[in-house]
Amino acid sequence: MASSIRPVVISGPSGSGKSTLLNRLFTEFPDCFAFSVSHTTRKPRPGEENGKDYYFVTMEDFEKLIADKGFLEHAQFSGNRYGTSKKSVHDILASGRLCFLDVEINGVKSIKAAGMTPAPRFVFIKPPSLEALRSRLQGRGTESADSLQKRLDTAQEALDYADQPGSYDHIIVNDDVDVAYDKLKGILIDDIKALQQGKKK
Repeated sequence: MASSIRPVVISGPSGSGKSTLLNRLFTEFPDCFAFSVSHTTRKPRPGEENGKDYYFVTMEDFEKLIADKGFLEHAQFSGNRYGTSKKSVHDILASGRLCFLDVEINGVKSIKAAGMTPAPRFVFIKPPSLEALRSRLQGRGTESADSLQKRLDTAQEALDYADQPGSYDHIIVNDDVDVAYDKLKGILIDDIKALQQGKKK
């Protein structure tokens, strides 16, 4: 089972509705999917659990994993390191579930370069337009003018990459959430059926 089910790398700018689609998928099929747990060098926040929210490691341990080529992708934000380990993905596949990796554009590029086996499928959740994305982000009421512009600049970079031939296996335009969800589920339905059959045996 583990060798035939391909992980899914999903990406999309903030405000694209990616989290809404994934939450819906995980709610409908609670035993079929799991997110890979990332490693980080930052300290746990109140309520966070090691191995559930993140694997909290020292900088030394993180750098050793890099040296041992243990990461599919890794990055640095605000002085802390974050990474997706190969082991965390394979552990999920071995457990009989489909592994989701939710990553930004640089993570997508790193995972592509890693030559992962089995090869993941790459899915991009695309907003109908940059203006629609701007409206969604403004509607949250959580963005300053500066942070909104940064998110839009990041989104434009992601959209430009998605327009390149071969960048993703599937691009879903999230104009209507029900239609977008049906498309996402349609991409995964054969794996969902295979996983459900496997659990019945």
